[in-house]
Amino acid sequence: MAGAIKSRTQGELNIGNPLLFAFSEFKPRGKWLTPFNIISIPVILLGIVLIVIRFAKGLGAITNLSQEVPWGLWIGFDVITGVAFAGGAYVLTFMVYILRLEKYHSLIRVTVLNGFLAYVFYAGALLLDVGRPWNVFNPIIGNSFGVSSVLFLVAWHFLLYMIAELLEFSPVIAEWLGLRRMRKILSGMTLGAVVFGITLSTLHQSGLGALYLMAKGKIHPLWYSDFIPLLFFVSSIFAGLSLVIFEGSITHRIFADRISIDDRKSHTVLVFDIARICAGTMFVYLFLQGLLFIHEKRIAYLGSPMYYWYLAELLGFVLLPCVLYILGMKRRSPMFVRIAAVMTMIGIILNRLNVSVIAFKWYAPVKYFPTWMEIEVTLAIIFAEIWVFRWFVSRMPVLNKPPAWAMEQDAQALET
Repeated sequence: MAGAIKSRTQGELNIGNPLLFAFSEFKPRGKWLTPFNIISIPVILLGIVLIVIRFAKGLGAITNLSQEVPWGLWIGFDVITGVAFAGGAYVLTFMVYILRLEKYHSLIRVTVLNGFLAYVFYAGALLLDVGRPWNVFNPIIGNSFGVSSVLFLVAWHFLLYMIAELLEFSPVIAEWLGLRRMRKILSGMTLGAVVFGITLSTLHQSGLGALYLMAKGKIHPLWYSDFIPLLFFVSSIFAGLSLVIFEGSITHRIFADRISIDDRKSHTVLVFDIARICAGTMFVYLFLQGLLFIHEKRIAYLGSPMYYWYLAELLGFVLLPCVLYILGMKRRSPMFVRIAAVMTMIGIILNRLNVSVIAFKWYAPVKYFPTWMEIEVTLAIIFAEIWVFRWFVSRMPVLNKPPAWAMEQDAQALET
């Protein structure tokens, strides 16, 4: 086997024998009995069983969904919230490839990978919530196009954006396989894929908010606004970047051996810069919410339980982390920034669930609550995504530097 696979220090793999290559790359590495593995493996296996039951017996077998409440946790969290957290990919690619802020380049590959996997897994999770999942291809193949529906727009955006992110990440796969010519071709397509992907992402981030414009009488007035698409778009910026901070803090500890000394030293500085962007966009978001509060006379709901829940979301999980981001920058405190990132992520989860679940049909006599099986399947999807993410990072040049021949290609491309 050692003869079939060249040294990784050369930056190439010999895949002349596909079986040996597959065995080498797909076999487990490292310790099996880690806390994460012990927790995640049973959750994933149980999730698979529940998914089989869902497709065999229908949604009612494991969910509390009904004709009155057709969308629940799987849409509100797995899709609406998950897509917001994937926003870091389009923000960072815009900063690096369009604004030419090269200091963020070390974050691009891992962020694009995270965004791509998020869309793949959340698109898969979307199938769980569709009553007739075999009809999901209708917008693509032309059967009952439904061009007047926002979902038609979102469906095409999802599909095209996944393709765009795959193209953005494909040079990494070519480096892993040692495909020099293919890597050169794919690298030449990166800028076009980035521009296309940024356009799509900004549209469907707001498009998911536009879905709820049709539910004016169903969403509590404290959360409903004609500007929901704009609020979703702005919040996706600091949501995605907060995940970049949170994820980077973890990956730089777990995969420290794969990160160069220079990247480890510069990471803290980049975190403070990203914190500044988060604080700025959160201020814009709060300003927009303030305008809506005044012009839509939301003070009229003062004293109601939903009013205090609304204030808890804005003040506790937008204003407070915004202040923590600012303090973290001024005091150069990574701890403050990380706490702010976690609080921001919680705030995004609350906001998306408030719009899609909690404040949706708040007047109904019987409220929707997810079953333990819905929660378990959601956890299984998250754990499965982490497993796949870990596989990519531990085998491909995602966090570490590209092989020497790939860097030579990039240098030649810049010269020409």
